[in-house]
Amino acid sequence: MSTYHGSCHCGRVAFDVEGEIDSALVCNCSICHRKGSALWFVPREKLHLRTPEAELATYTFNKHVIRHRFCPTCGIHPFGEGVGPDGKAMAAINLRCLDGVELDAIPVQRFDGRAL
Repeated sequence: MSTYHGSCHCGRVAFDVEGEIDSALVCNCSICHRKGSALWFVPREKLHLRTPEAELATYTFNKHVIRHRFCPTCGIHPFGEGVGPDGKAMAAINLRCLDGVELDAIPVQRFDGRAL
């Protein structure tokens, strides 16, 4: 299992995440479309914050079930947190915020979030 280091642009929000990246999800819902995220979903316990949680900003909307986490300094959204279809805590990692990941080499799946 690989460990990846991630952060926001200014480095105030930093984290490590464990797993194997097999695909990215690009969603066209109102927030994902604007953020331009390429998401990788992992169990929440595989995400390890290097920044105290109190230093993260959080945004929720609509049903308020996904916590979109972002840096209050630079505004970058490195990950989100929620509950997966199986009822377990999960994290949606923005692959664009991971060091050393070549996004062009990862298969991308499209998700029609606008239709929800």
